[in-house]
Amino acid sequence: MKEYKQVIVVRDDLKLSRGKLAVQVAHASIIGYERAPRKIVEEWRIGGQKKIVLKVKDLQEMMLLKDRAEKAGLITGIVKDAGLTEIPPGTITALVIGPDEEKKIDKVTGELPLLK
Repeated sequence: MKEYKQVIVVRDDLKLSRGKLAVQVAHASIIGYERAPRKIVEEWRIGGQKKIVLKVKDLQEMMLLKDRAEKAGLITGIVKDAGLTEIPPGTITALVIGPDEEKKIDKVTGELPLLK
């Protein structure tokens, strides 16, 4: 049986508060859910909606990762902040990849560190 997951990647350079970070990750997850094919979403849901949060050093690294994921045929989406609290409007804070097959996502994100 195929395993499915969703990966959310956040920018380490923004130094967001825990609360702000949690909201950005939640936004990203919903974006990925809305963009993924229903069949994949259903398999992901049945499997527990596995989510992993990783980090990149900055926007440049995030956008390179987005391009790699899209070239691999993965669903992606970015979160742009409204700028109401900690950061300027339009700041890109997070990237979602998937949900999709875990093996496909790992080929793109497998070397990234976990957010701790």
